[in-house]
Amino acid sequence: MNQKYQKPLLLFGLLFTIVSALLCIVLTYAAFGDLDTYTRMLPYLYDCGMDTMGAMVCAALFFGCIKQDGEGTSSFRALTVMISACFLMNFFLYYIAFMPQHRTLTFAIVLLSKLIDLVMIFFFYRYVKITLSFKGRLASVTNILVPVLMVCEVLILLSNLFYPVTFQINADGLYLSSEVALIEDIFLLTTTVLTVILIIRSDNPRGQKAAALTFLFMPILIYLLVMGEFGNASQYGFCLMSLIIMYCVIFNAKTTKLASTQTELNMATEIQASMLPSIFPAFPQKEEFDLYASMDPAKEVGGDFYDFFMIDDNHLGIVIADVSGKGVPAALFMMISKTVLQNFAKLGLSAAEVLSKANDAICAQNKMQMFVTAWIGILELSTGRMKCSSAGHEYPAICHEGRYELFEDEHGLVLGAMDGVPYEDYEVTLHAGDKIFVYTDGVPEAMNANSELYGMERMVDALNTNPLADPKEALRIVRASVDEFVGTAEQFDDLTMCCLEYKGK
Repeated sequence: MNQKYQKPLLLFGLLFTIVSALLCIVLTYAAFGDLDTYTRMLPYLYDCGMDTMGAMVCAALFFGCIKQDGEGTSSFRALTVMISACFLMNFFLYYIAFMPQHRTLTFAIVLLSKLIDLVMIFFFYRYVKITLSFKGRLASVTNILVPVLMVCEVLILLSNLFYPVTFQINADGLYLSSEVALIEDIFLLTTTVLTVILIIRSDNPRGQKAAALTFLFMPILIYLLVMGEFGNASQYGFCLMSLIIMYCVIFNAKTTKLASTQTELNMATEIQASMLPSIFPAFPQKEEFDLYASMDPAKEVGGDFYDFFMIDDNHLGIVIADVSGKGVPAALFMMISKTVLQNFAKLGLSAAEVLSKANDAICAQNKMQMFVTAWIGILELSTGRMKCSSAGHEYPAICHEGRYELFEDEHGLVLGAMDGVPYEDYEVTLHAGDKIFVYTDGVPEAMNANSELYGMERMVDALNTNPLADPKEALRIVRASVDEFVGTAEQFDDLTMCCLEYKGK
């Protein structure tokens, strides 16, 4: 879900469940304050109490899971809101029961209640589909059939606005069903049968299957046992009880599993971060240059990386690269690529030769068919001459005479796509005070809430707001500019940057 809408929807859900509980309490108080209303509602006091308690529990349950995250969380919250709405509509019905003057209002509440029931069953199906991972041909058919049947059922119910197809409210304010009222149950019966089959056939623990089935069978079983003696509110009460059971069994189990996975990902993040040079200044004994680099993954672990190392006493190697994909697979491929590139660079090869040999090595063991865009520069400290080569990577930005400009170098093929590919060297001469800024595509392709790209032009403009800034400050300026542009939108890709300033002898 888009971050822009997630927070308002969560707030709406919480407020609705709380307001519905308060309305039940207020209406109960009003009923006891009026003798006629109290007399009329006396047979339904059990239902009224169940509705009030149920709505309050829904509010507490929604509040309890509002900060949770994981599989099926949004559908679970929607289920809670729907059950809260069932309690509220049920209470309204009893409040205006047998009052002919409220015939139209009764019709509206009955219709709304039936529509809420449909939505509740739909969100239940969505919740168990996500959390129990339905698979196979039957699941594919059901995924199509359930929404279609739901739309048909909604149209049938709405047709009662024009003609009493399935039900009507007579002149005395009583609910009367028609001879074809059973068509209202087609969606419920079909969805229930298919969901039961899919739950039983799923590969989940028996406890999770049983917890999910309680939502379908417990209200029906209780209703059959007591023959509806305790009214409709008891059914919704057992729906709520089933929801709590699912929360404890399925939701918590998934949350625990997610927490365990999160711990492993955090460890992977630490391992990945330890693979990248992170001590600055990097070579304090070298006065010929200053550099700074950073990598902020879009996920816990990412595929971007940077590297810098002394090849010999007079040559500095710099690498920045971006592995295709994200997550753990990209991180593992990143570690291999980083090691291969550094090993060949330390042999004293040219930049193009490093890319060529690294490409052949990566292609030889690339069963996952991943690829890497990479840029490598080898700086001769005594002269400022820098031999560079690019494997499909972003253009570097070079600051010369107090201004950054993009250097449109020639791109070779990405690493890992095809072996035996030649790469070309090019040379850049840096003078004292010149800088070179390299980055991955996460910078220009950063996206705001309106799906607009940050772009290289904004990046260069940000660098030129203070072209005399040292490398660390230059990276901070660009990151601040990206953050301001992106705003509340989620980070789309890894953000990796490196800036080198040549100071000369």
